[in-house]
Amino acid sequence: MKKISRIGVLTGGGDCPGLNGVIRAVTKSAISKYGMEVVGFLDGFKGLVENSYIHLDLKTISGIGYRGGTILGSSNRDNPFNFMAFKDGENTFSDQSDRAIFHLNELGLDGLIVIGGDGSLSIADQFYQKGVNVVGVPKTIDNDLSATDVTFGFNTAVETASDALDRLHTTAESHHRVMILEVMGRYAGWIALHAGISGGAHVILIPEIPYNIDNIIKHIRRRQWHDKKFSIIVVAEGAKQLGGEMVIQKLVPESHDPIRLGGIGNQLAQQIEDISSVETRVTVLGHLQRGGSPVPYDRILSVRYGVAAVEALVRGEFGTMVSLQGPSIVTVPIREAIKEQKMVDPQNDMVEAAKAIGISFGD
Repeated sequence: MKKISRIGVLTGGGDCPGLNGVIRAVTKSAISKYGMEVVGFLDGFKGLVENSYIHLDLKTISGIGYRGGTILGSSNRDNPFNFMAFKDGENTFSDQSDRAIFHLNELGLDGLIVIGGDGSLSIADQFYQKGVNVVGVPKTIDNDLSATDVTFGFNTAVETASDALDRLHTTAESHHRVMILEVMGRYAGWIALHAGISGGAHVILIPEIPYNIDNIIKHIRRRQWHDKKFSIIVVAEGAKQLGGEMVIQKLVPESHDPIRLGGIGNQLAQQIEDISSVETRVTVLGHLQRGGSPVPYDRILSVRYGVAAVEALVRGEFGTMVSLQGPSIVTVPIREAIKEQKMVDPQNDMVEAAKAIGISFGD
């Protein structure tokens, strides 16, 4: 096997606390341990197609481990296999994967590390099928990749949501209101579940457990009967009413994941006010969950993932994703890693524990 001496790295999909930590770990371990050269492609796969990159060295990545975001930029709309370009006044789409591979070869890269969620990793696997030496690093605040126990950025998002709940408690209690916090998570309820338990929510609504609005109203009134004049609800953006559908904010056709969820918080608030006449307010946490410095757990996990990705390239374990399983970082085939999403089991111990302390899931 040819020695790995020059590698590329890119960050795809939405931004996430810990991305810079992975970039730093990849660069430092590649240079310090193996004497490699490292190239960082700008703005995700767009940089690969357009040959837009920077050279990463120890000076470039100095001091970025604690910073949120990504120094390389990212994009969730630039799929090289269906690449969008503006031509003659309209958007056109074409397969530019061969152009991207040409740039990889022109730069003399022996391997490529792709840091991203299921969409970016799916693209990475397609490049692997075309002969590119790819290793993936799982990135999503949603924690919904089935092949890894935890993704970096998740714990930071949970802490942000938990802090918001702490602050909502005081204003809800002061005004005897129902306060709803809408959090991210796409089709999985991990952020809502963890934040709801840690932040003392009274109702947690997640996609995996469709809710009955009457049960939520009963829970709010039961609290009022016990002289609890306020209630806190955490709702995942993908939560839905029993027999209903997820609330879609908009569609982005050019994205590999065109559905943008959002609006369930306002819909729920209207229902609560219409049925119970209890004053209800909504806070949509939105991109605050993606921003800011990563918590220590995510900083450490980012370092472990970045180093493990370089090691996987050196061992020739191409077409794999580094994964946290128990106490160890292992590699799994990318295709297996993205085959299905990791969803909350309605019978898991966290859900049961939440119910045992009186939290309602609206079921």
